[in-house]
Amino acid sequence: MLSPHRRPQGKPALHDGSITTDRPNEMWGTDGVRVETVDDGWVWVFSAVDHCDACCVGIHAVKTGNRFAALQPIAQGLLSEFGGTGADAGRGLTLRMDHGSQYTADDFLNQVRFWGVTPSFAFVAEPQTNGVAERFNRTLKEQAIHGRVFSNLEQVRAAVVEFKDRYNRHSRLEKLGFISPYEARQAATMKEAA
Repeated sequence: MLSPHRRPQGKPALHDGSITTDRPNEMWGTDGVRVETVDDGWVWVFSAVDHCDACCVGIHAVKTGNRFAALQPIAQGLLSEFGGTGADAGRGLTLRMDHGSQYTADDFLNQVRFWGVTPSFAFVAEPQTNGVAERFNRTLKEQAIHGRVFSNLEQVRAAVVEFKDRYNRHSRLEKLGFISPYEARQAATMKEAA
């Protein structure tokens, strides 16, 4: 009872309870998960997911889960959604991530800023502030990873790429009114064009 313990210092960072956006490509969430394989040991899967429609804009499976591997799904998303990966290609986009070593590395942050993307870190010990990416990873693990034995990285890569396409086209999400991420994205695009 007399042992010292740490208490949070200063004012708590309050969150308003909403992490969704009104339009696609305003904020993406990113995170990584590890998957065990028979031949290659542990491998990493990194993803980038839109906060508006939960559309997975990029996914990358790799042996070494470093800061450069964590950039790959962001680059995929920029290429498909913004048309390129040059300087300021993602101007106006915010990237939500946790405080993992991949995301706090100078190389990662400098590349994100080069793309014109604003980094936004989730609150410490509050994974719900990166809930869109966390929820996508949970669904990925439940539907494509758990219960399977992967021999190598290539099998993991094939499984997650196939899952990304199936998820975006066919998953009926409650938060979207039971339509798929692609259908929600098309509806938002048509609404913006009108």
